[in-house]
Amino acid sequence: MIALATPFDWKRPDYAAVLAQRVERLARIRANPATLPPLKLYYRDHIARLISDWGLSSDPRNIERGLPATVPLILFPKQVEMVNWILERWRLQQPGLIEKSRDVGASVVTMALACSLCLLYPGITVGVGSRKEALVDNAGDPGTLFFKARQFLQGLPPEFRGGWDVNKHSAHMRLTFPQTGSALVGEAGDQIGRGGRSSLFILDESGFVDRAELIEASLSANTNCRIDCSSVNGMNNVFGQKRWSGRVPVFTFGWRDDPRKDDQWYAKKCSELDPVTVASEIDLSYSASLEGQLIPAAWIEAAVGAHLKLRIEPTGTRRAGLDVADQGRDLNAFAGRHGCLLYALEQWSGKSGDIFGSVVKAFDLCDQHGIEYLDYDSDGLGSGVRGDARVANERRAARQGRPIYDTPFRGSASPSDPDGEMVRERKNKDFFSNMKSMSWWHLRTRFQQTYRAIVEGLPYDADNLISLAPDLSHLSALKVELSQVTYKLNTAGKVVIDKIGDGMRSPNLADATMIAFNPGPHAVEIWAMLGRLP
Repeated sequence: MIALATPFDWKRPDYAAVLAQRVERLARIRANPATLPPLKLYYRDHIARLISDWGLSSDPRNIERGLPATVPLILFPKQVEMVNWILERWRLQQPGLIEKSRDVGASVVTMALACSLCLLYPGITVGVGSRKEALVDNAGDPGTLFFKARQFLQGLPPEFRGGWDVNKHSAHMRLTFPQTGSALVGEAGDQIGRGGRSSLFILDESGFVDRAELIEASLSANTNCRIDCSSVNGMNNVFGQKRWSGRVPVFTFGWRDDPRKDDQWYAKKCSELDPVTVASEIDLSYSASLEGQLIPAAWIEAAVGAHLKLRIEPTGTRRAGLDVADQGRDLNAFAGRHGCLLYALEQWSGKSGDIFGSVVKAFDLCDQHGIEYLDYDSDGLGSGVRGDARVANERRAARQGRPIYDTPFRGSASPSDPDGEMVRERKNKDFFSNMKSMSWWHLRTRFQQTYRAIVEGLPYDADNLISLAPDLSHLSALKVELSQVTYKLNTAGKVVIDKIGDGMRSPNLADATMIAFNPGPHAVEIWAMLGRLP
């Protein structure tokens, strides 16, 4: 089918070449009208391609960059992923939540998706809403959702508009589509969800909706597929609580997923905005304004690619951490490191499986990433890993495979090296409530020293730093989870860790990372003491 111009330079885009290609493609279609029906059928299952092949969008800030205000809407990879993720939720008739950094184009893409659905599928209604009517539709305001929708439709060639005419099929907060009989309907404020029934409902910036509790019931009756899309506004709202409840699928769209942005862009935003705004609306931290945040978002961001920034070659043992989940809402997570570098991160559901299957998968990931030593969470469900790991290693030995040296990590245990001092003049046994709090504090110290080395230029020991590989799978989600962890001191003056709050979903990726970097006795030491190393 139609192919995008590749490679595309997102920072210095050549839109003239893209428009010329579109003119040539459209001429071919018009010269051979028989190709149009199958092309539309193709687009029904590839809506992201329709948007990238023919869509337009505008940004008045383009003028100062020497670009036209209206340009082709070419989706970058994360935007394509987001479109397909929303469509999957729609087809499965399930809700979803999108947490996003500011200015990654999520609103314009969701409106292009909504219009495309109405153009391609008969008889559907797509609802869109926001906290104020002026944000949904306000004549001539390019910041509104319906302005973005109308612009997308008007920019399409007539062949793909389905007879839509802005003068005939556009009203305040309502667009109709004559060929399909579908409709795009806007709602706002407390009335969201009371306007009828929707095939799909997209609630924009839902983390900032006033009295969100009032619309929960009405939207649940309105649609089988509600998509909450918002930048972060802390935990004291329905969006934040829903994100960490584990009840809905979550799509994380961080600023590093936008190829138009880089460290220079981030540094500029940090200089322009207050730290809380940067942490919440750019770094996606839900605890940015809370006291006792264990690892500030700025420290986490500094650690992305730290080994490259500091020209460090990772050395040392390759180890992994495994956070074991049940068959419910939590996920299993695997984090692999080489010295200071976290270079492997995976997660998977425990549904339709058992702990033994998760152990085998973790062992396979160790093989894939060249890892010999695996620390696993042995509290609770993880207690069964020990026996399963023994069986898995026996099977590996039977086929002359190398063993994976596994070690239990017990967060509930007493701190290791009790008379030592991770914090100056405070013995570990006096400062940490358990091994979990000690390990989280150790991870905090790594991030802090990395930040000081990169941002403040202080001397460092590479073995005490942490670097997050820039191409790490689930990097955006990991950064969000790490920034959620808070701490406090109990009545005995010891550190207690709160990973998110009672009843909330565990930050499994962050837990696996903490286990991988934990400072306690590891497989290397324990297996050596037992005389079982090769």
